[in-house]
Amino acid sequence: MSRKSKSRALEAAAKCRPGLLRRLGREPVQTTKARPPIDRSIVCASARRWVRWLAPSLVASFTVAAFLPVLQNQFLIWDDQLNFLSNPHYRGLAWTHLCWMWTTFHMGHYIPLTWMTLGLDYWVWGMNPFGYHLTSLLLHAANAVAFYFLVLRLVTLALPDRSERDPALGFSAAFTALLFAIHPLRVESVAWITERRDVLSGLFYLLTILAYLRAHERPEHGRRWYWVSVALFACALLSKSMAVSLPVVLLIVDVYPLRRLGGSTGWWSEPARRVYREKIPFVLLGAAGAAVAFQALSAIHNMASLARLSVPGRFAVSAYSLSFYLWKTVVPVNLSPLYPLPPTVNPGALPFVLASTLVLAVTALALALRRRAPALLAAWLAYFVILVPVLGIVQNGPQIVADRYTYLAGLGWATLAGGGLLSCWRAWPTEDARPRRTFTFVGLAVGVAAGLGVLTWNQVQIWHDSERLWVYTVARHPGSSFAQFSLGEVLSEQGKPREAIEHFKKGLQLQPDEPFALTALGVALAQEGELAEAIEHFQRALRINVDVPEAHVNWGAALLHQGHPAEGIKHLQQALRFKADLPEAHVNWGAALVQQGNPAEAIEHFEQALRIRPDLPEAHRVWGVALTQHGHVAGALEQIFQALNVKPDFVEADRTLRRQDRLAEAIEHFQQALHLKPDYALVHVNWGQALIQQGKPIEAMEHFRQALRLKPDLAEAATEHYQQALRLRGRKAE
Repeated sequence: MSRKSKSRALEAAAKCRPGLLRRLGREPVQTTKARPPIDRSIVCASARRWVRWLAPSLVASFTVAAFLPVLQNQFLIWDDQLNFLSNPHYRGLAWTHLCWMWTTFHMGHYIPLTWMTLGLDYWVWGMNPFGYHLTSLLLHAANAVAFYFLVLRLVTLALPDRSERDPALGFSAAFTALLFAIHPLRVESVAWITERRDVLSGLFYLLTILAYLRAHERPEHGRRWYWVSVALFACALLSKSMAVSLPVVLLIVDVYPLRRLGGSTGWWSEPARRVYREKIPFVLLGAAGAAVAFQALSAIHNMASLARLSVPGRFAVSAYSLSFYLWKTVVPVNLSPLYPLPPTVNPGALPFVLASTLVLAVTALALALRRRAPALLAAWLAYFVILVPVLGIVQNGPQIVADRYTYLAGLGWATLAGGGLLSCWRAWPTEDARPRRTFTFVGLAVGVAAGLGVLTWNQVQIWHDSERLWVYTVARHPGSSFAQFSLGEVLSEQGKPREAIEHFKKGLQLQPDEPFALTALGVALAQEGELAEAIEHFQRALRINVDVPEAHVNWGAALLHQGHPAEGIKHLQQALRFKADLPEAHVNWGAALVQQGNPAEAIEHFEQALRIRPDLPEAHRVWGVALTQHGHVAGALEQIFQALNVKPDFVEADRTLRRQDRLAEAIEHFQQALHLKPDYALVHVNWGQALIQQGKPIEAMEHFRQALRLKPDLAEAATEHYQQALRLRGRKAE
């Protein structure tokens, strides 16, 4: 080939491979200005960084989306009323609030950090449940992200040939985090404001493990990260005592995937002893947390005695719990807010025998595969250790199991499932089927996540309000006295005493000597005007247990309605001796003083009641009555409006407005009340009465018809007013 031909060939090749002439020592002639070269390493690093944060962002977004209905949920008549609605001590972050938070065993828990987050919620949102639910949801989404990064580290340690930047690993970690975060078993912890302690302690729990792993990955900063992990563990314990399991979980992590114990290291070598010494601060903190938790639990006398649940029965309940949570993790359907403990536990009964068999079978399988599949044994041991504090060994409460107990215990199984997905991905036989492999695994993961998301979305709505919660629970467990009592309490609060009485009586047939239920039944009977029978139930409750201040309060209120204020005050004083911060006792005491013609002294009790519970509408209403008797009509109306601001459907306040000849304002509040509760029959009765006073009998008759349609047992009152409207219409016609 001639020199000229070779030159032309090189130039042609340079068009396809510009670096060729440079390597041959010849530069092509550039006829146009060359673009500066692109640094592909910078572009790739930027893309990897973007992809690395895309996965956790999607995990957080999907978690929030699955739980979005929770933002419409209300406070519940199930511990929420005791923790928040009638508890002024947590409302804020002033010194008095902080002192209470760090010293109280309220409701059998020592959770000062959880109380601080709730105090912050009150400072920002007041008593709007939206803000409380928003905080819990954001904490849960943060847990999902923290778990994503934890899974990345654990799987990378378990599979040293994998990099955290591997797309398959990132995908499996995202799937694992979603499997934990949007599982329906998480709903109780996120949707129930009282269980804020679960999501907060869960965050510190996950961060503790992450910091512990970082301490061993970066020896140059190991000591610093180690003490960070100890501090985070202390925060987890101060959020909920169930975190006491963490020292043992860290030991399991040391065995697998860190491989710092067992294997070539051994169990008693010097490196192994160093691992044990590292756990001393964790063990000391865990022991202190367990001691404080036991003291707090003992204070409320809620643990089942040996007479109630024998030692064999406790082991049977423990085995049942372990198998139940495992089954519901795999098949999360027919979940319930309450799974009642049977009145008697027979360890030889079929459900308990099957549960024990399943526990033994899983244990044997995990031990048999400990070398081939060490992750299975690690997940099973972590699951058992985390659940130990809430198994039947120390039985507490009316439930045999509870969905909320799986919040931490579900982490291991989710990790195992994500690791299994990655292993199947790696085991796919041929490289030429890569598109089909991607489609199969992505489709499977998306399908599982979508199914769990739909189940969670539906389960969240069961927790929307107290009535929906307890109607659902009673339908699932009609033989639960606790569920019957709770639904009765909800109906009584809603002004439906006749329906409430029915559920209280059903519950008392199952558990005849429950003093609080007897008291609640007495309250419902008093609402129906059956004061003598109500007092009998208060007396019976106090014969069973003298330490029931609510019985004294309601007995005193019944005596007031019977016109015996002096006797009523004696019972109110007795109630305050048992429980000094009982606002209802002060309200009724004030009402008694109003009856005795002493409104000035009564106002002191109303002020005291509102200091304890600022959102108590009855205190404002009766204070308004006292001011009316004192001649301060303007001040009285201000108190009535305060009551209606707190509770727009407060019918008694609307009645007081009618008596003050403020009919237009009363009717405006009736409209607002029916907007909130369209089936509130008593509002229609009062609205009809107001229209009669305005000389509008035809409109009044329509409201009385509506009242009778909604609540036929109002027939006597509604019929009387209906006839009054007819007479008024007849006179107008004349």
